[in-house]
This record gives sequence, C-alpha cells and structure tokens, in this order.
Amino acid sequence: MKEDIKLMKGNEAIAHAAIRYGADGYFGYPITPQSEVMETLMEEKPWETTGMVVLQAESEVAAINMVYGGASCGKAVMTSSSSPGVSLKQEGISYLAGAELPCLIVNVMRGGPGLGTIQPSQADYFQAVKGGGHGDYHLIALAPASVQEMADFVALGFDLAFKYRNPAIILADGIIGQMMEKVVLPPFRKRRTEEEIREQNPWATLGKTKNRKRNVITSLELDPAIMEQNNIRFQSTYKRISENEVRFEEINCENADYLIVAFGSMSRICQKTIELAAEEGIKIGLLRPITLWPFPTEAIARHANHVKGILSAELNAGQMVEDVRLAVNGKVRVEHFGRLGGIVPTPDEVLNALKEKLM
Repeated sequence: MKEDIKLMKGNEAIAHAAIRYGADGYFGYPITPQSEVMETLMEEKPWETTGMVVLQAESEVAAINMVYGGASCGKAVMTSSSSPGVSLKQEGISYLAGAELPCLIVNVMRGGPGLGTIQPSQADYFQAVKGGGHGDYHLIALAPASVQEMADFVALGFDLAFKYRNPAIILADGIIGQMMEKVVLPPFRKRRTEEEIREQNPWATLGKTKNRKRNVITSLELDPAIMEQNNIRFQSTYKRISENEVRFEEINCENADYLIVAFGSMSRICQKTIELAAEEGIKIGLLRPITLWPFPTEAIARHANHVKGILSAELNAGQMVEDVRLAVNGKVRVEHFGRLGGIVPTPDEVLNALKEKLM
C-alpha cells in the first residue's frame, strides 16, 4: 500500500494515530501545549466514521474517571493533558493501575511547579516513572523524540497496555508536541466488535453471560491478605514488563570516551552535541531511553565499564540522573545538566557542560 505521508504537529499525530488504531474513546480537557490533540479529534469527527467517542469532560478529574469506565468495559480508551492536568488525574491513574485496567495517557509536559509556564519541560519524569499517585505501581512510560514516534507510540502504548493489563503513558514535551515534521501515518484498523472484546478481554464488564460468573472491576480490597496477594501479582507483572519491554537507542556508543543519556527533545539536541564534539576530537556517545519505565539499566551499566564519565541531560533540575546513577552503581562519575523554567539549551551548552563537569 502507498504510504500516507503528512506534515503535522506531534499533537496532531497523536490524534490521527488514535483514530487509525481503532480507539474506542478519548476523554480530555484543554490545556496548553497539548490542546491540539482534542482539537484535531474534534475536527476529524471520528464518531461519524469509526464510531470513536470524543468528549471534552468538565475537568481533568472527570476525564480520567471516564477513561476508568471505558477501560472497565475492555475498550481502547485514552486521555491527554499537560503537567498540571496530569497531576489532577493521579488519583484516577492509581485506581486504573490498582484495577489492572489498560488505557493510554498522554502528557505533553510544560514547565512547573504549579501553573508554571506553557514552555517545554521534562520535569514530570519522577511522576511518570515512580508512580505519580499513591501505592506501589508503575506505568509503562514511552518517551517519543519525533513526530513519527508520537504517531507510532499510540499503537505501541495501547498494545503494551492490553498485553499486561496496565496503563501506559506517552511522556512527551512541548517541543515534540508543537513541532512539525513529516510523519508516515499508520494504516486504519477497524474498532473491535463487542464479541472480539469479550473474547480478548474476558475480564471486561460488558454484561454477564449465562456461562460465566459476573465480572467485578475494582481497586478496593478490605482483606489485607487478599490485598497483599493482589500487590504480589502486580509486582510479578512489573517484573515481566522489565524483563521484556526495555527499549532504547544507542548512537556512537561503542567507542565513546564519554556518554550522554537523554530522552525526548533533549536527545535530539544532544545528537548535534556529538557532532560538535567530534569536530574537536572528543568521542561522545548517546544513549536514548525510549522506555523511561522500564528503564535501560543494564545497557547503561554496560557502558559504564568503558567510558570516563556520563552526563544526564534533561529539561529539569535532575531527575533521570538518579536512575542513571543507580544503573552505574558508582563505577564511573555521573553528572547532570539541565535548564529550567521552559528554557531549552543549545548543543554548545551541553558540550560545554560535559567539558566542565567530566573532563
């Protein structure tokens, strides 16, 4: 088939990919810099073509609880927001994880804390990879670095969420959400029929049939012995995800004297940093985590055996650097470089930071 190639924003790519995936529903609330996700869905009117529900809720809290309801029925449902809005969703996200419900969440990060700024940031790393809400849980966290990956990660996020019955999050930032690039849109999939959902998701609350017991979806369990067993099951699932779903990209790493670890938009800036360093005879490699959770711990640990130092480059005050240091376990020096408040560094700034901190 001929490829469907378009020029569009990352936020727009999310919307088109959701329609083409055969998503059943989107529930959101507008907030910069991710508003184009819902705006594009409204413009495309998928309820007239695929039957996909698109609804602007009265609040972020309402939106995430609508996701809970749709996911309970085994439907492929999603929401999107930006940092303050995702904070409001945390209770519902914890409920989704506790009820083992698959769904897709999109966070196009902006600077904080508080209302902060509408400029890009990566300061929601801790929130996304350490749980965010209450309880011992994890989200499968995908970090796109291009408009193409914004589109591709919709299907990947949904597929992983249903594979493990666990919420997945696309953790983008304002740069990736707002930038325009060429994107190859995925082919259309038909939405699953109710019969297919019953077959694929026997736990779904689509109405009791005469040949099975009724399904109950809840994150509540008052018997501590049973609740402990639930948590042990959750941890077993997280272990399987960690063993099978780590994704990362390596650029010029094998012969590097220094390593930069960066995700999302910062990884693109750091690619230019590598080129500038090469002109000065400095050999730098780049490791880009694609899954922020599960984190590429083993890959980073392997490179710690041959590099002189590692720089964690982030649009925050130092968050992912903690996971890098845990991976390295003291084998080599690890430093952080970041800009705050929505300021985006240049490739030269990253190179100068590496020289000052590691050389």
